[in-house]
Amino acid sequence: MASAASFRLETDRLILREWEEGECLDWLMATNTEPVMRWLGGIQSAESLAGSVARLEQVRRDHGHTFWAMERKDDGEHLSGEVIGFCGLKRTDLDPDNSGDMEIGWRLCENAWGMGYAREAAQACMDAAFTRFAAPFVVALTVMENTASWGLMERLGMQRREDLDFTVPEGKRFAGDKIILYAITRKQWEANQ
Repeated sequence: MASAASFRLETDRLILREWEEGECLDWLMATNTEPVMRWLGGIQSAESLAGSVARLEQVRRDHGHTFWAMERKDDGEHLSGEVIGFCGLKRTDLDPDNSGDMEIGWRLCENAWGMGYAREAAQACMDAAFTRFAAPFVVALTVMENTASWGLMERLGMQRREDLDFTVPEGKRFAGDKIILYAITRKQWEANQ
């Protein structure tokens, strides 16, 4: 199993890695815009963003991994080292029935939308879920209205699991929101490779 300290994935155009000190909060603050946050609870307070960072850090401490910084490589047009998003794997925590399942997630800066970065990163993370972290299956969560997100889930070979949809319980982030769930098993992933 990969350790958090040594974690690094590379694709043709991206590096997925652990966040550096303070980097995650800075990135979340920079992308705390209406278009980016449209399906993620809207613009968040600084306190809420700091809470998000604390939750991600706790998940990494508890499980060894979370959503990683997505850094663009130098491609002649863009300088290397620019964090354009996050993508990675964490344990679900919104629904008691699915708590602890391996969850894939992503978020990108608005200026990185439509370039295939999310799919490239998600494919690498999905492969890591099954090969490095030995997940039996992977889930992804979103809201029905977020067609871009569930469209990517479908392009990754994930299938809608209406039987696992849920409403976020009171006292949790996004309380009252109806969440739809997609999933893919290791066998399904391997069949698509």
